[in-house]
Formats: sequence, C-alpha cells, structure tokens
Amino acid sequence: MDAVRVALLREVLAGTEWLGATRRFAGVLRGSVVSHGGGLLLVGTRTYEPWHLAAHLVDEAAWSGTPELAPTLVRHGARSTDPAHLAVGPGRLSAARRGETVLVVAPGDPGAPLLERVSDARRAGATVLALGPGGGELPGTAHETLAVPEGAELDLDTVQHLVSAAAGENALPAPRGQRRFRDRLSRLADLLTAPPPPRW
Repeated sequence: MDAVRVALLREVLAGTEWLGATRRFAGVLRGSVVSHGGGLLLVGTRTYEPWHLAAHLVDEAAWSGTPELAPTLVRHGARSTDPAHLAVGPGRLSAARRGETVLVVAPGDPGAPLLERVSDARRAGATVLALGPGGGELPGTAHETLAVPEGAELDLDTVQHLVSAAAGENALPAPRGQRRFRDRLSRLADLLTAPPPPRW
C-alpha cells in the first residue's frame, strides 16, 4: 500500500478510533527502537508469519532515515540452511536483552512456547509490543498492545499497513527545504483528501 492509498484509507477512517490508535502504537514502536537502538525483532505465530509488515518496515526505515525500524524477522520454521535474513529462529527471542524491542503479530492464540520466549525477553529487559485480537495472555505480557478484535471494522493486515506508515512518519520534521519527496507527496495527498474547511 503506497502513501496515496494510506492517505485515502485515513480519510475513510476519519472520526474513528483507528487513526489515533495506530498512530499511538506506531509512536511507541518508533520511540522504543530509536531511543534504545537495540534492534527490532518481529515475530508471528507458527501459522502466521508477518512477512508483509517486515517488508513495509524495511521500506519505512529506508524512506524515513530510521534504520532501527528495519526488523529482524523471527521465523518458527527457520533452518540453518536458509539465507541469513531468513534463518533467525525463536531462540533469538530468549536471547533478547534490554534495549531490544520484540513486536509480536498474532491473529489468534500465539501458543505457550512463543509466550514463554516473549516472557523471557521481557524479563531480560526487552520492550514487548503486541498486535492481535487483544485476548488471552499476550496483552498481559506486552508493554503495549494494539487490539484488533475479530469482527472489527479493520482486519489485522490493514492495521499493519497503518502502523508501518505511521512509524515511518513519526520522525522529527526536517528543516524546510530538506523534506523528502515522499514526505511532501504524503502531505499533498493528505491535503487533497481532507474535507473542506468549515464556513465562517
């Protein structure tokens, strides 16, 4: 989903809780990785790997000049013969330490083994964030949760688009004349899709 489509989606969602919720969560995510600088570990469940979110965060990291946003994708089925960027298994979560951030994306119950590793990471000082339905034990393990209940107006994939886009936009504004083309395009799209000002 490109900047123009995200802007149109935001226009459709104006007046709902989703814009504020996704921006707040993205702000916590960005603040955690930038202030600690220890890296971002992104993990899903055995049946759901957040490939799409990983790709968008890599793009946002490059476009926003915030390399800390580029995640390490932790895969349940990782093998030592996989390429290096795909060979990180769940054991990496147990090795997480203070300064690192663990983002768990789970459309359902993440399962006891993953919860145990995420709890290990939290006890070791890592910041834990969670995207998912909001039930079960995961929200109690996470420092911050963005709940996407089943049957909500948005699905988990759409919320991930909004979060990744907002995480890339939360940078301090560049000095005038040094704003990136993508930032200017996004601002233009927001202006074009905004409702007309009220009459006075």
